[in-house]
Amino acid sequence: MTPTRTRTLLLIAVAFAVVSWLVVRLVYTTLPPLPWTMVPALAIAAAAEAWTGRGLRARILGRPGTKAPQPLYVARMVALAKASSLAAAVIGGIAAGFAVSAAGSLPASVPRHDVISAGTTLFASVLLALAALYLEHCCRVPDDPGTDQYAPPPRPADHFH
Repeated sequence: MTPTRTRTLLLIAVAFAVVSWLVVRLVYTTLPPLPWTMVPALAIAAAAEAWTGRGLRARILGRPGTKAPQPLYVARMVALAKASSLAAAVIGGIAAGFAVSAAGSLPASVPRHDVISAGTTLFASVLLALAALYLEHCCRVPDDPGTDQYAPPPRPADHFH
């Protein structure tokens, strides 16, 4: 599994922002006010992933007072980090598109509320993406300090002499 690239997350967010902007422009007047309830959920998830990453990194590095994590646990944390970063990119893109679309109607109170809700949702989704990338980084096994360079694996024996 390869590390999540920031560029990939940005491309996903931009794609969803464009689609969201187009859809919201067409149906904004029929939508109810945007709820703010996603912001605390994203912020709590970001805090939990950052906290988990911090503790997991200490365990992987073998710091005193910690016990080595089970490999399956680390694999699950990597999967969680990847899923969270992708979800954050999608949610952030949708929120950005919504905010830009609603910003055209700012003098009214409902669009102003929607822009603020979408903006804080975007901010919380960025926090979640950063926490997920941090958790993914914390799951990496450190390089062996005894080796200075990468040594390729031995070649299999050639059976066709």
